[in-house]
Order: sequence, then C-alpha cells, then structure tokens
Amino acid sequence: MNFQLKDKVALITGSTSGIGYATAKLLLQEKAIVYINGRTSSSVSQAIQQLKSEVKKAKVFGKVGDFNHSKTAHLITADLPHIDILINNVGVYDSSPFFETPDSTWENHFQVNVMSGVRLSRILLKGMLDSNWGRILFISSECAYLVPTDMVSYSASKAMLHAISKGLAQLTKSSGVTVNVVAPGSTLSKGAEEFLSQKIKSSEKKKNEVVQEFFSAERSQSLLQRFTSPEEIAQTIVYLCSPLSSATNGAIIKSEGGSTSGVF
Repeated sequence: MNFQLKDKVALITGSTSGIGYATAKLLLQEKAIVYINGRTSSSVSQAIQQLKSEVKKAKVFGKVGDFNHSKTAHLITADLPHIDILINNVGVYDSSPFFETPDSTWENHFQVNVMSGVRLSRILLKGMLDSNWGRILFISSECAYLVPTDMVSYSASKAMLHAISKGLAQLTKSSGVTVNVVAPGSTLSKGAEEFLSQKIKSSEKKKNEVVQEFFSAERSQSLLQRFTSPEEIAQTIVYLCSPLSSATNGAIIKSEGGSTSGVF
C-alpha cells in the first residue's frame, strides 16, 4: 500500500530498537526521510547501519540525545530541516512497589516520557501549522488504562500524554495537521525479551510457558493473549503518519490486543 510518504521528513525519538526502530524501517520503506534518536553515538550508528542494510537507498540520519536533560529537544532540532512528522516514542519505565518508588523515578518518567514530547511539539508544531501539514504522534501504553500497582509512576506519565495530545489537537483546527496517540499493549521489545529471559532462568520453564503464565496472571483481559511485535505497532503508527489518516485527529488509537476493558 502506498502511504504517500515519499520525501516526508520524520523525527522519531527513542528509535534505535523496538517500536521506534520498526517504525523508522517502515517509514524508510515508504521512501520517507527519517531521523532516528538514541542516547549514545554507538547505538545510533549501529541502528543506522542496520537500517541501511535492511532498506535499500534508505535516507536515514541520527540524532544523539538523552531526554532526561531539558536542553536536549533544542539541541537535536537546532540543525534539522523542516519536520513533517514527529513521533514521540522515547520512554523509560521502572517496576517497583508504590511505597518504594522514590521521587527521582517519578521525575525521570516525567522528564523523559512527558516533557520530551512537550518540548519537541512546542518547537515543531508551529512550523507544521505554517505549512498546513504535519503529524504528531505520542506513543502511550496499555498501562495508562491498566495501571499496574508496580508501575504507577510510568502509567501516570503515559496517561498524561492523552491529555497533552488532545490539547495540541485543538490547536490544529481547520489545518492539515493532526495530533494523535497510539496505545500499544505488551510488545516484544528488548525490555520484554529481557523480562522473559529472567523469568525463564529463574523458573527453568520454557518461553511459551512463561508467556502463557504472564497473560493468564497479569494480562488475563487481553484478547490477543500474546505479545505483539514492534512491527505490528509500527504499521498503525505509519498509517497515522500518512495523508490517508487525515480524518483522524485528537484520537487515542489502541493497539493493545484488547487488554483494556470498557466500551470507550
């Protein structure tokens, strides 16, 4: 399918692996120009090399920056061309009991998961409005709805993205710019792979048994009853980046395999 993204310029934060990387790859296959981001030069360089090996004639570039620092948004956008698509994907998480979660963890989640997107949107949204076309996406999580008791700070940071996106969407009225949220479910990212590996080692069970136990105990409401792949989530994201999604604005698109309850 032609998503009409040829030569559109995209910036994806936190995109050296997982959903961000899969999204970058799919955008490159659609002949977009993509700037990926990671915290270290080595991770960014490695991801660029891999993308170029996987996508012929890929127009991919890198931006190193840790969004735990407030100046990072300005530093990485200082010499960028006009950005058509901003995908606020970068995120950090921590699993710890509520009573043992320190302020520093809350502050880290707020700075990286929330303020990175706020700062980049503040810089880039005006240019999109001036050109009368653009896409901003915030990558949330099923945890914004489920709120596991050992991930309260992470869940709260993801829930904030829904309100921010809705507010920014109000600024795009009568324009060709849209702002939306994608809420993935349990995705087989690098972090999930490490989680499964630890469970396998500690329990001496097979991978499929550990996965089944996770979904029966912690995601019993999931209709999919399996981890989604980063590529599955990327397909939804790339559609929302395209001109084909022009009627979707101020929306929360769930890609969580039916893990969140309720009609709305």
